[in-house]
Amino acid sequence: MDTITILVVEDEDTIFELIRFNLEKEGFKVHGVSRGNEVLKELARIKPDLLVLDLMLPGANGIDICRYLRSQESTRALPILMVTAKNEDSDIVLGLEIGADDYLTKPFSPRVLVARVRALLRRGQDTGDSEVLKEGKLTIHDISIDPRRHLVERGGEVVDLSLTEYQILHFLAGNPGWVYSRNQIISNIKGDDYPVTERSVDVQVLNIRKKLKESGAFIETVRGIGYRMKEES
Repeated sequence: MDTITILVVEDEDTIFELIRFNLEKEGFKVHGVSRGNEVLKELARIKPDLLVLDLMLPGANGIDICRYLRSQESTRALPILMVTAKNEDSDIVLGLEIGADDYLTKPFSPRVLVARVRALLRRGQDTGDSEVLKEGKLTIHDISIDPRRHLVERGGEVVDLSLTEYQILHFLAGNPGWVYSRNQIISNIKGDDYPVTERSVDVQVLNIRKKLKESGAFIETVRGIGYRMKEES
């Protein structure tokens, strides 16, 4: 098995060393840069399997970097774990809205860091190998999902979703009429050991609805429980 490569973008030496030590202890190969304007060059050089990205950086901030990476075909599906010293909802929501797959707020425990990284990597592997994705194109209402091409279309127009948004939509669309809690949604796309943040699920669903435009209404909120994809008449 090839060694998994992780790029860590962090300007605080002590935080970088904490991340590097714990990830290398788990067998990952870790590269690091400390400035935002160095990220694109390093990404092109090493082509990592996952990006650990601090928000507050010299040179270019993590928000702008994340937004740019999600706009590029070559990095659109790259798992991004956002790390920030800020723990306000507005900062977390912004990071998720622009395409980060998950977040950690400083200080964090090494155990949680490793668990989040493993969950993101496992999810990325499942995207290509799981049985559900081998079943072929899924169509519901005017939404079409092609797992082989990792493509979502609405009324014939391509819908640009982040990897997590895509997985949530695919899961709900594949089980129309069934109501799932936020915990169940995350467990099904990322694994049972993943620490669920309900706020992050809400943000991802909100983003999906916006991007699907009128068809976003087919994803229904069941008050006090969670979400479901409306069944076709």
